[in-house]
Amino acid sequence: MISHDCDIANDTEEFVEVIIGDVIDRQNPMFANARNPRRLHICFIDAEGSGLCLDLHHAGKRQIPKAQLVRLQGRDVKFTLPEDEKRALKQWLAARYGRPAFPNAFENRLRKSVGRRKTVERQIAKIVEPASQFLVGIFFDLGEERHCELPDGEPYFLSITLAYDATEGGNDAREATEKVAEELRDFFETAYGAPDTAAEIALESCRPVADTYITLADLRKVDQWRLEYISLQEDEEFLSVGERSI
Repeated sequence: MISHDCDIANDTEEFVEVIIGDVIDRQNPMFANARNPRRLHICFIDAEGSGLCLDLHHAGKRQIPKAQLVRLQGRDVKFTLPEDEKRALKQWLAARYGRPAFPNAFENRLRKSVGRRKTVERQIAKIVEPASQFLVGIFFDLGEERHCELPDGEPYFLSITLAYDATEGGNDAREATEKVAEELRDFFETAYGAPDTAAEIALESCRPVADTYITLADLRKVDQWRLEYISLQEDEEFLSVGERSI
């Protein structure tokens, strides 16, 4: 059940929302911690520490009348959802409508093919994947061009922040994220040229940062970039974030 507790108790709310998922063998880090806006893997645990993992899609959301819900069998108290997984579920549900819209021109440049006909964003995802279990978020800062459609020949100046889980990941997280940052810097120079000569996207910086050092002020200046390319594996037509509307 994904309805808020207050809505369940409110007599004016006639329905509750649930989401139906498939049981899977193990959690895929690429779909954990709300990294993908369309798909989420979460794991319940029992008293012995055994896990029950679910694969959730937004298409699995349903509304059930409260009167019908009370006639259903009670919840399984054997399994509970840990707080970090519950937080990820909340973020994932909110990201459905709250993810940022980057400029179309910027999105189109990220869809540029580089080597073996793979787009830049797919290549980014491939580089990031080895450290995905440690990453809390990938944040793009376009500065003053954050909402601008730039003409051809005028580059977006981009700064990337790779936020990693310093508490759980420790040195392994830091080292893995540092390696990803270095590979991304090299890849952007290959794809677009050096920052001082790039005509499409100039990567000014790409830095790993512990999540314990990121402030609210920092987050207000950037937008989280999510691995939208994964939707292609679900047989959906790709539509860039900048082209979406609510």
